[in-house]
Amino acid sequence: MKTFENIERPTKQEQETALASYDALNAMLNELDIDAPEIEIEETGQKIKIPLRALKLLAKILEATSKGQPISIVPIATELTTQAAAEMLGCSRPHLVALLESGEIPFTKVGKHRRVRFEDVKNYKAKLRQNRKAILVEMMQGDEEYGLYDS
Repeated sequence: MKTFENIERPTKQEQETALASYDALNAMLNELDIDAPEIEIEETGQKIKIPLRALKLLAKILEATSKGQPISIVPIATELTTQAAAEMLGCSRPHLVALLESGEIPFTKVGKHRRVRFEDVKNYKAKLRQNRKAILVEMMQGDEEYGLYDS
């Protein structure tokens, strides 16, 4: 997986440009009904066909940039090292290895090294988030039943 070491937050000027571009692109996307619209680069006059999904992704990138959020794009089929997967989950590498060995997250071995698919880590993280939310709802309902919240 190719990574960029110098990912930085967008500057204020980049945020403003991204916001204006996002608003214009988002409005245009709502009017499109073709799979590969053509865009034109004003400075060169060159026209390029872009898949509609790529333009929608660009809109999401511009939206995040306008909010000052740095962006990272990872192909879905990317395989991660155990260290990269642990960083994505916010846990230690030994804890991640325990999750892998217990079958919580699927993995493959390349020689002695474990590899984890990005999509599997993302799905596990989403499952954790759902579990936490369910536990919070359960706790809040219990507190309400015991009258710990004022009406």
